[in-house]
Amino acid sequence: MTKDSIVRRVAWPKSVSTPVATPLQPSVVYASPDLDTLDAQYEGAAKGYAYAREGHPNADVLAQKIDMLEGGEGGLILGSGMAAVGVVMLGLLSAGDHVLGGNQLYGRSMRLMTQDLPRLGIDASLADPTDISAMRAAIRPNTKMILVEVVSNPTLRVADMDGLAQLAKEHGVLLVVDNTFTTPRGFKAFDQGADIVIHSVTKLLAGHSDATLGYVCAKDPELRQPLIDAAATWGMTPSPFDCWMAERGLYSFELRYDRAEANAKALADALADTAGVKRVLYPTRPDHPDHNRAVALLGDRGGNMVSFELTGGRDMANRFVRACPQIAFAPTLGDIGTTLSNPATSSHRALTPEARAELGMSDGFFRVSVGVEDSDQLIAEFKEAIGTANG
Repeated sequence: MTKDSIVRRVAWPKSVSTPVATPLQPSVVYASPDLDTLDAQYEGAAKGYAYAREGHPNADVLAQKIDMLEGGEGGLILGSGMAAVGVVMLGLLSAGDHVLGGNQLYGRSMRLMTQDLPRLGIDASLADPTDISAMRAAIRPNTKMILVEVVSNPTLRVADMDGLAQLAKEHGVLLVVDNTFTTPRGFKAFDQGADIVIHSVTKLLAGHSDATLGYVCAKDPELRQPLIDAAATWGMTPSPFDCWMAERGLYSFELRYDRAEANAKALADALADTAGVKRVLYPTRPDHPDHNRAVALLGDRGGNMVSFELTGGRDMANRFVRACPQIAFAPTLGDIGTTLSNPATSSHRALTPEARAELGMSDGFFRVSVGVEDSDQLIAEFKEAIGTANG
């Protein structure tokens, strides 16, 4: 044995058996046997890996799993949900193009639309996706893309997906659907006319607040390579460890989603009968402004998200949060446990108070990502905390 042999890699042990759990492969680089093999990889004649920024096994395994859920093919895993949104814009739009977004997108998506894309020479505007006439009026000759959430964050408005799919088809523009809230368990975006589907895997798909990832899949194979190239060029690399963690979380996704959805329905009904609560928003409740559309689009799949508004302002909101320390007050969603968010101080804090008011987000407005706890316990905790805040 030579003195420096310890630094040489050894071959992975061979085995006639295979691991039940997916192996974690954190390697950044992959060695090829010769120049011809590396050429074959880059030219698509052979499957292989060279540099993790361009792809790695754990990302591909996770992408295939989400493809199965969405009914897509060739999905791509990114470093975050916003990376998924960003790669669509950077990979498919050019200076002079116009993108039309829903006016109640996630806060960072709205910032991207209103502040960052214009810096790159890409025109962007917002319109109400529940009003197809408003969306139609916002289409321009240079519109290349429409970006919407099926159920908006955080007011849970339901987009007119049938109308949007028809509008996109009429004008030959791409319909990009952020399916994070609804998930493929609640809504099959490709079946409803989407050209591209986006997810923040961080949320319900991974489900444990310990992995930050995004996913994007294009229905047209010709759109996939520009997304892959943009992801590699802009360095939107997902962590192999996060991919491994998200895959593990994904195996319980359907069980978690169904339990959390049942809890959300029960919590929404309970909050509606609670003193101190001004209004409750849940898509399948009869008093939801988009109830008929929600039922037609989602059936009884209202999802795990509930929003509500307290009768008081910021003072009452603070008292409420302090009265329920067992519920995590955190700017996230999709965790296995229930979390509570105040959009005015988190996801939509960049908006002016007037802009938030126009969208229906007061200081007393909360978004609840309902988890899998015992529903009776969850309801009791919320009622007690609201009662304390309202006392």
